[in-house]
Amino acid sequence: MAKAQLQRGIGLVALTATGICSMMGASINVVPFMIHRSVPGIGPYVLPAFLFAAIPALLAAFAYANLSSAMPRAGGSYLYASRGLNPYLGFIASFSQWFGLSIVIGVIAYIVIPFGRDVAIALDATETANFLDRGWVRVSLALALLWTFVWTNIKGSTYYERIVIPLMVLMFILGGIVIITGFGSTHEDFIAAWQAKGGSFVDEGQKEYPFDMWSFFGAGAVLFSSFIGFDAIAQAGGEAKNPIRNLPLAIGLAISIVGGYYLLFSAAMYHTVPWQLVSQEAQLSDISAPGLLSYILSPALGVAILIGATIALVNDLPAMLLSVSRLIFAWSEDGIFPEKLARIHPKHHTPDLALIISGGMASVGIIGSHYAGDFFLGIDIMVSSMMVNFLLICISLTTIHWVNPKLAEGISLTKNRTIRILISLLGAISLSFFLIIHTTKDLSSDASAWYFRSTPVWLIVMCIGSLIYWINVRKLKNKGVSIKSHFSQLPPN
Repeated sequence: MAKAQLQRGIGLVALTATGICSMMGASINVVPFMIHRSVPGIGPYVLPAFLFAAIPALLAAFAYANLSSAMPRAGGSYLYASRGLNPYLGFIASFSQWFGLSIVIGVIAYIVIPFGRDVAIALDATETANFLDRGWVRVSLALALLWTFVWTNIKGSTYYERIVIPLMVLMFILGGIVIITGFGSTHEDFIAAWQAKGGSFVDEGQKEYPFDMWSFFGAGAVLFSSFIGFDAIAQAGGEAKNPIRNLPLAIGLAISIVGGYYLLFSAAMYHTVPWQLVSQEAQLSDISAPGLLSYILSPALGVAILIGATIALVNDLPAMLLSVSRLIFAWSEDGIFPEKLARIHPKHHTPDLALIISGGMASVGIIGSHYAGDFFLGIDIMVSSMMVNFLLICISLTTIHWVNPKLAEGISLTKNRTIRILISLLGAISLSFFLIIHTTKDLSSDASAWYFRSTPVWLIVMCIGSLIYWINVRKLKNKGVSIKSHFSQLPPN
């Protein structure tokens, strides 16, 4: 009997939804407001910092889109760097990406439950809210939610599309309430409602606030994390319909839609809530868009946007699980991970063992978040790994012309080689700048121990990845495999 293969069953809409759902979660409901705590000097410049953060993301998306047109296979980002730059760099960068994203999947599943608790509180379901607040309940429900989506992914592209596309549409509809409310209300409306409910705030009017360049750069590095996720489209390259057309198009659509939505959503919020009040409250407690807008919304609409925020988190899970599992599948197909993990389910045509392994690592993220009491370390590790990944992809678009000219001929999106190289170099420079800012911020942070900083933990993960790579490359050599030839070709379609 013939060996089962991945099937090209994911259409353009589902591919775009994969990128959108991987990017939009806590990013839009929390990060644009809590930024005032991590970067206190940003003041009224959050929206310009968002635009600044979008620049390297757009340049990286350009590199991804071009390389995807030449290498439409599962585990896209690993293949792009390993074939276009260097197999070792391609593996260790994608290994740290897999580790960081898998942990963050667990983190997201863990923080979904408090959002559900807040919905229960808004509905006056006090007993339900108290039940959801119990530690063992939170962990159990987070694990159940995670493994439900592992099962959904194993069931194949039809099940996947039935989950991801409706969640995306519902998220945009409920998020639209925030945008309409935000642009339909003023600072005066919010301050009046805030003070009527016992909040304290002194409105000092529109005073000039000094622009601080370092704070602006620091905020840009934090907000850049909001654009991480469109690469999930590239990982689904082996299952995309009409991949040479749809992969680049889905990447472009995803980052354009999300970038525009981020700016609309954040602008609407700051149109209603004075940034000074956001900054004041961010120093005192964790704040979010639903929590702030609840002061001027009716109870029903308040519940609706809480549900929208919960859905925005939930829809991260199936898309990100697809992404990380295809990396394992691609490594295993290349022989630098156990070959058994490249198994395809004979009925559903999905890499079931790779999904289970990724679900297991995400479960570690859930349990770690619970016992550590802090999930930001996992997010920081993910940001470090993704910045390095994006950087290598931009470099790969430049070097592929010399490293692998045969594959470079397959790039069909941007025909002009000079333009491709120029834009990819700009992407590499801007991403290097952001990586330096992020690393400096991490190493200078007030951490109680070295292992609470993401940079040394990320470096340890890179060392583990290096060991795995060299052990398995040696096995390939012992089998008589030509390493240069092996890593210059694409795996079977």
